[in-house]
Amino acid sequence: MKYYIDKLTDYTFDVAVERVTEELKKEGFGVLSEINIHEKLKEKLDVDFRKYRILGACNPPAAYQALQAEDKIGTMLPCNVIVQETSDNKVEVAAVNPMASMMAVENPALESVATDITERLKRVIAAL
Repeated sequence: MKYYIDKLTDYTFDVAVERVTEELKKEGFGVLSEINIHEKLKEKLDVDFRKYRILGACNPPAAYQALQAEDKIGTMLPCNVIVQETSDNKVEVAAVNPMASMMAVENPALESVATDITERLKRVIAAL
């Protein structure tokens, strides 16, 4: 099982960020955080890195349910979604696969939450 769900797109980088954010909203996610890796690596290391953004996506009802079932599950929240330029001028969007992540957590109460969120993220990626 892959630890991510991905798709290569023909969108420009900025359009891909906008589109994935819109699709996340349709599936009940909000973007809690956004890390611009390109800017941070330039600022901290003075290196030029491709456009790469990490979006921290959260579905509040599912997060609440997961936190009630497993108090340390917050170490795996929010669900990260990346948007990055590829070497062939395409833009890739990839999301964490919650089912793969949850394999490390031995709590059957999380299975339904992980399944639901995985399906939602698959729909987000497929819609791009």
